[in-house]
Amino acid sequence: MENHSIFVGVDVSKSKLDFTVLFQEDLSLQSFHFISNNDKKGIKAATKQIKSKFKSLEKVLFCFENTGVYSMPLSLNLSALGLDYWVVSPIEINKSKGLTRGKSDKTDSKDIALYAKTHIHKLKLSSLPESDILRIKVLLAERNKLMKSLKALDTSKEYENNFPKAMIKEALRINRKIVKQLQKAIKEIEQKIKEVVVQNEEIKTQAELIQSVPGVGKQTAYQLICTTNGFRNFNNWRQLACYAGVAPFEYSSGSRIRGKTKVNHHADKQLKSLLNMCALSSKKYDPQIKTYFDRKVAEGKNKMLVLNNIRCKLLSRIFAVINRQTPYINTHKFAA
Repeated sequence: MENHSIFVGVDVSKSKLDFTVLFQEDLSLQSFHFISNNDKKGIKAATKQIKSKFKSLEKVLFCFENTGVYSMPLSLNLSALGLDYWVVSPIEINKSKGLTRGKSDKTDSKDIALYAKTHIHKLKLSSLPESDILRIKVLLAERNKLMKSLKALDTSKEYENNFPKAMIKEALRINRKIVKQLQKAIKEIEQKIKEVVVQNEEIKTQAELIQSVPGVGKQTAYQLICTTNGFRNFNNWRQLACYAGVAPFEYSSGSRIRGKTKVNHHADKQLKSLLNMCALSSKKYDPQIKTYFDRKVAEGKNKMLVLNNIRCKLLSRIFAVINRQTPYINTHKFAA
């Protein structure tokens, strides 16, 4: 962390990368800007250009926003070159800018470089997940797209009760054909995910341990493994609860503002949705959770508040089984 004295902010777009390099020289902060293509050849040329000025890349820290697929080539190539890089949430960098006017890729790259320099105390070097986790992540993303399409096509059933059969016959025939194709594709993706999991002993073990927690299924287990990078990116369940948007926060100021304690809207919506389904399932099939839910509701607690507490309980249990490397044991049935 103390070795980084050259900070490279990279603004990522689909086809190009804007680089701004900040460095200390004669007690003043110097910078220069250049552009490269967002591909292997362009990234390699950019690193060579930086190296030619500073002779070495040992003290260089690359910083860029997590933009999904567009930032992946940069992550892949910097990892292959063994260079230090830091992938930061876009909202965190935007909040750090303060009052700004106007916008351009050049100024954005400089803002990112400044963020890396001024927030070096928060540095946690990024690294790529192993290839199997990346494969599962891509397959899960495709499955989610197909599930959304399937849900959208399901609304066509509303025609049956509101239109004459002769009028909607062809539309429903085509709809059923597409639905079958989507269902077939979803099954194929699920089979591919299963094959990857079976071949990787660590992922297989983690998936089995997670599913030993009542209410948690396969898709949630796979999503958790991808989100946490095999439970390496989060130290405890509270950090993951915050990331997933299920951790409650106080909302108050002075003597006048006394808002309800609530979760923040900045969250991984996909993971939050899955945890909500797990909480509902757990409430139905886990006697311990059902007893807890009924007791809290009887005390006058809001049902959604209690459900959110169950989401947190599930994350706590999941981290416990992963840390212990033993399946979940429901002690409720042993209670006197």
